[in-house]
Amino acid sequence: MRLRALTIAATVALLAFSGCVSSKKYAALQTEHDTLKRDYNASQVELAETRANGKSLESLLAQARANNEELKRNYAALQKSLDNSISQNTQGNVNISKLVDEINASNRYIKQLVQAKSKSDSLNLALTTKLTRSLDANEMQEVNVKVLKGVVYISLADNMLFQSGSYEVNERAMETLGKIAKIIKDYDDYDVLVEGNTDPVPINRTNIRNNWDLSALRASSIVQVLQKDFDINPSRLSAAGRGEYNPIADNSTELGRQRNRRTEIIITPKLDQFLDLIDKAPNQE
Repeated sequence: MRLRALTIAATVALLAFSGCVSSKKYAALQTEHDTLKRDYNASQVELAETRANGKSLESLLAQARANNEELKRNYAALQKSLDNSISQNTQGNVNISKLVDEINASNRYIKQLVQAKSKSDSLNLALTTKLTRSLDANEMQEVNVKVLKGVVYISLADNMLFQSGSYEVNERAMETLGKIAKIIKDYDDYDVLVEGNTDPVPINRTNIRNNWDLSALRASSIVQVLQKDFDINPSRLSAAGRGEYNPIADNSTELGRQRNRRTEIIITPKLDQFLDLIDKAPNQE
């Protein structure tokens, strides 16, 4: 097309210079020349666009190839994640089964504790009822019975049991101790701790150094009376002295000090029963 345009242009020029062509013929040739020139320019634009589109196609192809590689990587990652999920799900099933077993074991242990507590509460209620019914009005003024956190506390006033500064048991205390001993013998599933307590007033005795000594000696005296006079199994008995360091009242008054001078007989379920329950407790990992 370009060669044809050049040929016509040369012919037109030659005719013009030769003066052998008419004006009409010249005008026709000029029109054809203009048309060919426009066609030529359009062809150039089309060629440029074609080249540009070719480059765009190459870019699109490169992008498509890059996207394809990215999709392959994503697929591989997804497959790996799926494999891990399947593996973890299998392990999860094992963990869930183990957790269910632990829950069941814990429920059994809780049930044992509830049963033990119910038994202990029932025995404590019966024990307390029998004990309070066995004491007369005068004894109830000097003996306080209560249940605290599953433990039976029998608190005996100091002046009912001992002379001032002494650890020898009064004769008048023997009847009350006999009633308590009978109840203790009826409940052989329980251990007995005897605790001596004093006020903070210093003691002045040649054979007793301080209130620690006095409280421990008084507890020991009660334990030996229960064993020797009332045939309580000594393996169930313990003696402890707490001195002046376990007050239940204000020591600034005489009434308060009087309340603090006491001996407590504490009746509790046997320790080995609790240890058995602890041994049965489900292991927690």
